[in-house]
Amino acid sequence: MTKSNSKVALITGADRGIGFETAKELGLMGYTVLIGSRNKERGQAAVNKLTGLDIDADTLQIDVTKRATIQNARDQIDKTYHKLDILVNNAGIALADDVLPSNVSDEVLRKTFDTNFFGSFAVTQIMLPLIKKSAAGRIVSLSSSVGSLDWQSHPIEGAPINPAYAASKNGVNALTVMFARELANTNIKVNAADPGWTATDLNGFNAPRSVEEGAKIVIKLATLPEDGPSGKFINESGPISW
Repeated sequence: MTKSNSKVALITGADRGIGFETAKELGLMGYTVLIGSRNKERGQAAVNKLTGLDIDADTLQIDVTKRATIQNARDQIDKTYHKLDILVNNAGIALADDVLPSNVSDEVLRKTFDTNFFGSFAVTQIMLPLIKKSAAGRIVSLSSSVGSLDWQSHPIEGAPINPAYAASKNGVNALTVMFARELANTNIKVNAADPGWTATDLNGFNAPRSVEEGAKIVIKLATLPEDGPSGKFINESGPISW
């Protein structure tokens, strides 16, 4: 059975945190939300919570570091919905031993980039043919202010450097600009969102912002009107310098 009339949103890493909150808010707005999750059980548990709120939701097993799982998810979406209206690249990691450039390990750099950079790229590239079928496709990638080279050059006193995480998010910003350039003459908008320092399992819930606050800019960029921006790095206050 197909559901080609539904407005469909895929959120990776959506079984918890900002991803789950984004899925919930989009679901309450009437979107069919697809929970991308590495863990089948966690994904289904998230879907159960959403359906309890009368949200149309389903789960797709996606490991963003494994292209085969992304391609399989793409095929399932194509078969059921024929298109994808919103893609939120939310899945990401931050490792505890991401310290200073002088002593961060190759392993930490590679593992962080595999998820945050290459994972975001692979999901966007593989899902793009379905997004092109949407009347108003939107791609939102979760970034961070630490990914801004300007911010790194003028940091707040005491702010960590975190080279692996920060560099991977700067890479996400670069991909955002390049995809936006490629798609400039289409109805697709591509942006990077900075949710701010939000309490999630990524930081051991040690942050001042709630997931509801962190998801606000993601929702805004995912539902931009026709005259909205593209190729920007944005938080709640507006564009952030690269």
